[in-house]
Order: sequence, then C-alpha cells, then structure tokens
Amino acid sequence: MPATDVTAVRRALVSVYDKTGLVELARGLHRHGVEIVSTGSTAGVIRDADVPVTEVADVTGFPECLDGRVKTLHPKIHAGLLADRSRPAHLDELDELGVAPIDLVVSNLYPFDDAVASGAPDDDIIEMIDIGGPTMLRAAAKNFAGVGIVVDPDDYAPLVELLDRHDGLPAAARRVLATKAFGHVATYDAAISNWFRRDEDHPEQLHVALERLGPPLRYGENPHQGAAFYVDAQTEPVGLGAARQLHGKELSYNNYVDTDAAWAMACDFDEPCVAIIKHTNPAGLAVADDLPTAHERALAGDPVSAFGGIVAANRPIDATTAAQVAEVFTEVVIAPGYADGALEVLTAKKNLRILEAPVSPPIATRTLRAIDGGLLVQDGDVGAEPFADWEVASAARPDDVMLADLRFAWTVAKHVKSNAIVLVKDRAVVGVGAGQMSRVDAVRLAVEKSGDRHVGAVLASDAFFPFRDNIDVAAAAGIAGIVQPGGSVRDDEVVGAADEHDLVMVLTGRRHFRH
Repeated sequence: MPATDVTAVRRALVSVYDKTGLVELARGLHRHGVEIVSTGSTAGVIRDADVPVTEVADVTGFPECLDGRVKTLHPKIHAGLLADRSRPAHLDELDELGVAPIDLVVSNLYPFDDAVASGAPDDDIIEMIDIGGPTMLRAAAKNFAGVGIVVDPDDYAPLVELLDRHDGLPAAARRVLATKAFGHVATYDAAISNWFRRDEDHPEQLHVALERLGPPLRYGENPHQGAAFYVDAQTEPVGLGAARQLHGKELSYNNYVDTDAAWAMACDFDEPCVAIIKHTNPAGLAVADDLPTAHERALAGDPVSAFGGIVAANRPIDATTAAQVAEVFTEVVIAPGYADGALEVLTAKKNLRILEAPVSPPIATRTLRAIDGGLLVQDGDVGAEPFADWEVASAARPDDVMLADLRFAWTVAKHVKSNAIVLVKDRAVVGVGAGQMSRVDAVRLAVEKSGDRHVGAVLASDAFFPFRDNIDVAAAAGIAGIVQPGGSVRDDEVVGAADEHDLVMVLTGRRHFRH
C-alpha cells in the first residue's frame, strides 16, 4: 500500500478525553476547511468555540449508547478509516455504502493509569478501559498511507503548521505519527494487562512500557556503545527520572549509574546525609546534625577516591557545604535543593553537573537485568529493615551507641557491591571492601582503606562469614562489633571466634547481596 507524498485533510474525526489545546486545534482545522466529526463532550467544546462540528451519531445514524461505551464502533467510521486510497475498488465500495473517507484522527484515551493511581474502586477503573479509542488509533495508524493520526496534544501545533506549509500531511509525518500511535496503544494495553496481573508475584507475562527521557546519550559505558535513558511510561517520574539538571554538560551513561547509586544511599537515611560515590560504591558516607558536618565526615572516609566522584545529599545544599564540595573535583552533585549562595559557588565549576530531585526512599519494587537471551526480574531490595528481629549471638552485648553504628553499617552494606564489607565509626563510613572474590580479602581491604580509623569501629558484612578467618582479621584490626546475616554451616565456629576476641556479633537473618 504505497503512501502518497501528501494527504489532503478534508475530514477529521476528533474525540479526546484530554481537552488540552482542543479549541486551538479545532480552529486551525476549520481554517483549512476541514470538516470535523466528533463525539459527546469533545463536540460540545468545539461547538462552544463557534467551530462547526458534526456529531458521530449524525454520521452513523446510530446514537451513542450504553453510557458512552459505544460511540465510534460503527462501519461508517471504520470503513472511512481503513479504506485503502490506492485501491479503486475500496473507493468505489465507499461510494456504494455512502461512507465518506476520514483523513485524520485526533484522539487520546481514557486515563486508566490515573484511575489506578487514585485508588478508585475496580468498577470505576474498568470503566477507564477505553475500547473505541484504541480501535480508532490502530485503524488510522494501520492506514497511515492515507490517514493521519495524532494522539498527543503537544503535536497539535506542529500538525497545523504542516497543514499551513504543505496543505496536507506529508508521508514522512504520517509515518512518524502512526509509530507514536501504536506505541501509545501498546503502553496503554500494557498498563491494563499489568493491572489485571497485579496480585501475581511473578506473572507469566510482564509488560514493560518505557519512554526515552531526553535525547540519546553520547555513548554507553564505553565510547563504542550507544545508550539512552528510559523511564517507566506508566508511572509518575521518580528518582533520576524526576531530576532537573541546573548546570553542566549532559550526563553520561556512567554518570547516571553512579548518581543513581549515590541518590539511593543518601535517601535511605532520615538524618542529614552525604554520600560520595565512585563506581556505585561509597568512597564516603556519613550522617550528622547538619549537612556541612555530614559532608566533612563523608569526605574523610576516603578523600583520595572521592576525586571525580558523585556527591548526593538528602537535604538542600547550603553555601558552606557547596564550598566544601567545590574543593574536590566532582562529576555530579544531586540534592533536593540549593540554598542562597550555594548555586553561585557550584556553578563556578564549569564541568560540574548539578541536579535537583525530590527526596524519596528507594522504591524500586522490581528490578530488571539483561542477560544473554532474556531479562532477570526480581523484587527490589527495599522496605524497612527488621531491626527488631536481630539476634545478639555473642556473649558481649552492644550498647546503644554501638547498636546505632551497627544499624548504620548494615544499611550502607545493602548498597555496596558483593562481597561487601563496611567499617563504620560514629555513623560515618571509615572503610569499604567492595566487589571482592573472597570475603576475607574484602575485610582486609576495608581495614587497609580505613587507615588507623578502624580501631573501635564496627563491621557489616552483606552475607555470612564462611570461615572464622574473617573474624580473626577483624579482631586483629581492633574492630569492636560485627553485624552479619548468619546462616553459615560454620556459624557456631564464627560466633565462637567472636567470643574468643570479646567481639559483639549480631545476626540479622537477612542478607544483602548486590551483584
């Protein structure tokens, strides 16, 4: 079915739930002599704007019925949409049936996602499952060789501009609009399918609808890899999807990955918190009564690795903190806001990317990871930690100060690549062993990175200790307390080693692998 270069628009079917820009569009179509056919409330808005409009019921000879469930589902509508203009037999058949072709459809769908998000009863949500709208969109998009289809109010003005410039719709524009329409319907259907499967933990089918945010990135992890940032098309933007860039050049793929890790860490704490991240692991992380102190203590965690890192704060950044951040070369700063004077300090750094995002706790209820041949899907490692279920397995007992450090260290360990060991003192990270192939090497690395600050610190391990050698190394370094999941066949041996060294050992019963 070859497409003609320009389709003249003589007749348009306009039926929209979202009335944004409708009056301006109707006036633009009328100015071009387009006959407008419309339904219900859409027709009312057009008529009130003193633009001539024909009701669909006058075209079909059949009234809208069943509380509006049936409006456009009629051969006089769909034959006009689906007739192939390149086939004389189709045009002759339209004449015999008394059906006029429809050259343009403008439609958007019932707000199903909004109804779900509002917590409406199931019966009300079901009424937001559009039938006639998707049918029209698919029909017009299939027949893009002769029909235009517009689903987005943002495309109304460009549509009228095309009519002004070409006195019709060029083939290239019709194909782009049809592609957008099919994507619109696919996203809509995915939302409905997922809603019906909402009570299934891991459904047989999982429909993911993603929408690219901004232009493609310059490249991926390496310059020879293409990349782009996509967000969930069915939910309100969160995390970096809701961030606003205030300064600096565009974020790279690696910037996004590291900034996401930094933001998740900072937002996982209620107190003023600063996280400094390199390659998704914390070079430093601390909480304090105020942000400047939190930043000082985070930077002290590993000032060498902080060079070229990502800084995330869960409070608006003040001028004092901004000045401290500006002293160290930093790729990205992200915070929920910037107080007077802070932006002036930070924007003096030409290449510093500055982001503003609303604080929210980690809410990724489902994570997806590509492997050769498919996707792995799992529940997100989110939710309140069951601190009340922790078991003190050692003879030594933690006091309140140590218990606060143990909880802090355990929360940080959740964000560190396995095998993960985190050393904490006074609710500040002083050493990290991340991504090691053996746990005892992770312990040694964390101790080495901490300098001499490990004495009296606590240690968190994201998974159980397979051998007591980990405890012996920690004890030799002066570690005072350990938190770990437990569950090893050698738990008795490991706890016994803690007792030999008079260490506190707490078992969480939950691990935090992060591969």
